[in-house]
Amino acid sequence: MPEARSTVVVVTWRGRAHIRECLDALAAQDRAANVLVVDNASDDGTAELLSGQNVLRLPRNRGYAGALAAALPRIETEFVAWLNDDAVPVPSWIATLEDALDRHGDAAAVTSSLELPDGSVQSVGVRLTADGHGADTALAGREVFGFCGGAALMRTAALRSVGGVPAGFFCYYEDTDTSWRLRLRGWRVISVPARVVHRHGASSRLGSSKFHHWNERNRLLMLVRCAPLLVALEQLARFVAVTAVLPFRPPDNAKNFRVSLRLGVLADVVWRLPSALVFRARTAATARVSRRELWRIWAGR
Repeated sequence: MPEARSTVVVVTWRGRAHIRECLDALAAQDRAANVLVVDNASDDGTAELLSGQNVLRLPRNRGYAGALAAALPRIETEFVAWLNDDAVPVPSWIATLEDALDRHGDAAAVTSSLELPDGSVQSVGVRLTADGHGADTALAGREVFGFCGGAALMRTAALRSVGGVPAGFFCYYEDTDTSWRLRLRGWRVISVPARVVHRHGASSRLGSSKFHHWNERNRLLMLVRCAPLLVALEQLARFVAVTAVLPFRPPDNAKNFRVSLRLGVLADVVWRLPSALVFRARTAATARVSRRELWRIWAGR
């Protein structure tokens, strides 16, 4: 059997109800790939279910980003894939992704076509909105700004060269942040029809207070780390301004517009700001494409 060129990292936390289907799909791939399961200190019997698998067990839950970061030093293959534990790839998945990177030598990452169980398309990649959000796009047939971290393949050396995975994000926006840094280094990100059925939200509580905290915090930190400085400052100022006027507006039931949550986000961002600025300077020192140019090309596209 040919030596595997890819290692698929599957992060799980209390994934007993769905991870077996994911692992069975990886075992049925048309092309050999190594599989590394990172168990985020599951306490629901997942550990027992993973008997016989190549498993990295963490002593505490480090989130999706933290688990991916913990796995990266163990990767010895040319390519590394990120795959959600509630995602089920078709048998040709890894072969399609590898072949795409072989065809496109200027691409560091290739993203999959994620479909919901009802057959509708969830994501074929990430677009950059006019105000700096990373958002799933379902528009196939065009180049994408970034990859969706639920199912993607990267060149391991390229990922390491741009600083790896932002472990402190815990979860959400680690993919868009990484895409920014790859593009700043001059790499492309491409999308191919490598199908993956995704039980979206099976592994996390979408819409929870923690979800909104991580989403809002990580977007702002990503902009500080990667975007043009004026964009980052504008979005920070906008977040502060909206938070300041909320007590004087009619109540909004949306959790991301709760003053207490937004104040917590701001406190978290301020605490992490020094390290984000240091990282920004390091990224700028090795960038081959300007932040302004990337913003001009991709924001709002």
